[in-house]
Amino acid sequence: MDTAMAAVMRESGAFGGLLYVLPPGDNALWQVLVAGVPQEFATPWRRVALTDPMPVADAVRERRLVWVGGREEMARRYPRPALVLPYDFALAATPLASGTTLRGGLVLLWPGAHSARLSPEERDVVQRGCRHLGGLLQQAAERGEPLVPADRPRAVPPPAVRAPSPGEAASLSAFVARLPGGSCSLDIDGRITFLTPAAADLLGAGRADLVGALPWEALPWMDVPHVEDRYRAALVSRRPQAFTVLRPPQTWLAFELYPDATGLSVRITRGGPAEDAPPSGSVPTAGPSRATVLYHLMHLASTLTEAVGVQDVVEQTAEQLLPALGAQAMVLMAAEDGRLKILGHRGYRGHRSELMDSFDAIPLSSDIPGADVLATGVPGFFASFAEMRRAYPATVHEDGMAAWAVLPLIASGRPIGSLLLSYERPHTFPPGERAALTSLAGLVGQALDRARLYDAKHHLAHRLQSALLPHTLPHVPGLKVAARYLPAARGLGIGGDFYDLIRLDEHTASATIGDVQGHNVDAAALMGQVRTAVHAHATVGATPDDVLARTNRLLTDLDPGLFTSCLYVHLDLATHRACLATAGHPPPLVRHADGRTELLRVPPGLLLGIEPDTLYPALDFALPPGSVLALYTDGLVEAPGVDLDDAIAALAGLLEHADPSDLGAMADTLIRHAPTPGDDIALLLISPGA
Repeated sequence: MDTAMAAVMRESGAFGGLLYVLPPGDNALWQVLVAGVPQEFATPWRRVALTDPMPVADAVRERRLVWVGGREEMARRYPRPALVLPYDFALAATPLASGTTLRGGLVLLWPGAHSARLSPEERDVVQRGCRHLGGLLQQAAERGEPLVPADRPRAVPPPAVRAPSPGEAASLSAFVARLPGGSCSLDIDGRITFLTPAAADLLGAGRADLVGALPWEALPWMDVPHVEDRYRAALVSRRPQAFTVLRPPQTWLAFELYPDATGLSVRITRGGPAEDAPPSGSVPTAGPSRATVLYHLMHLASTLTEAVGVQDVVEQTAEQLLPALGAQAMVLMAAEDGRLKILGHRGYRGHRSELMDSFDAIPLSSDIPGADVLATGVPGFFASFAEMRRAYPATVHEDGMAAWAVLPLIASGRPIGSLLLSYERPHTFPPGERAALTSLAGLVGQALDRARLYDAKHHLAHRLQSALLPHTLPHVPGLKVAARYLPAARGLGIGGDFYDLIRLDEHTASATIGDVQGHNVDAAALMGQVRTAVHAHATVGATPDDVLARTNRLLTDLDPGLFTSCLYVHLDLATHRACLATAGHPPPLVRHADGRTELLRVPPGLLLGIEPDTLYPALDFALPPGSVLALYTDGLVEAPGVDLDDAIAALAGLLEHADPSDLGAMADTLIRHAPTPGDDIALLLISPGA
């Protein structure tokens, strides 16, 4: 396997590779071989779920080669890996298969100088190599020795270096000694393998303390973000890099890094910060540092995971990105019915805010940056208005800003919106910053996609629930009623709690209350079915026990996978008596005319939807004028760490001291003292008149 991996890298010109296996029945790829890069670089992707937004996951899931031609393309399509490795390199990810069986995936890495496209010859080499690797995985499985995930992937040894003859070694030593400054060599993992006496003198440490050590661990003053960052950049981009660092108390040292497949050659000279210019061909280091990017990545990612709606995404993006990136304003936009919809903005006040309103709902065909970026998915960076005017001649300088970045918001591989960042002063956008901004916008795009879906579900669910709950209760002569509903504070903010009052004739009525398991659209839909079934059985004159039994049989036939508690009560207003039955519902309370409150201990019945032939015992009781019957769902009394009996007793105390002449005020009092509404709450108060 090592030989096959090395061969496909050598023949394709790739400098690094990661081999993944897909264990039978698993839904994730596991890293088993790492070549050409330190294992530390590959650690964040040791396990890749097939649903992860990663090139190798897309390649295996879709059974195709995925090519990413450079840093900006990586930032647009895969912001997560682009933020962890914000360097210039190209990547190919392919599935490994034998016949129709997927065996794993292969990732190959090319230097930043590689063409933006994979040549036909390189593609052929990669595909041949994948067939070979897939065949080897199949053979291993057939031998009963499949390549399986280990605690740590195997590192493929770097290419062997020809050992010099004694004469060559002496000449090389003399050559290195004559160079100005000091020289040292690092292996692929960053450890010092060789250094000259001059290098040791410049570093201020003994050779014995440095050989075999990581520079930023052996020398505390080198433990600064840009030192390790430039080492990573050299290895991943395979381009020379440079940096300066202060050796205390006041000695500035300049480092030049030259990478190849076996490690890095480093030249060290005295030099100040002003001399911190990269050697020819290297990437400028301006823009946010790696430490800054990762710091704000963690904050942005963690806050966006808590964003549940579009406005949450707008607020979190503004709070995290503007101070981090030094921008003064932002606008978040999306496509809606062929027009550009401004979802929110920050930093534009007064007449500038009115300017944002004028751009809301303009056609996507308009020749403006926000619409163009949304259509193409290609970011735009404008260091001055003159640059923007060249790209968009019809643009008018209206917002008073001096520089702009217009970034695509990508989700599921397509642009769903755009993010405008504005700067009050001229601002250049070097490649590192462009990639970082594009990657951060990718995170915002994924969060926005989830938030818009959440908002759509939330709107649909509330419309559904609003349609299913009674807008008004019927007027029943001789009966006062009050009802309250409080939505859940979790999920979509909806639930399956319901109530109803049914007028049967001029002397009788019925009431019901119930709670469907769950806080989602399914719960709300089932709630409507239960309420409709109870209503239908009540109007044909069924007794309370029969109403619940018939509704239970309907639910068991529907088999919704959700259970329902329900209480049904029949009210005889002529005799001032009531009869009720319950299916696993909290017991009702009766406040008598003298203020005494009683818990009605109804014989329990099984929840609806479990057993089709369940019987529901009924309880007959007096309900004279001036008394109040309180029906409620468990959200009114249940709370973590609170005994249910104590909670019901507390509710009875509130009921006892409330004014029975004003049922609305009584209902408000009971709801106001409810636990924090993690669950939804329904309450129905009934009081017969004289």
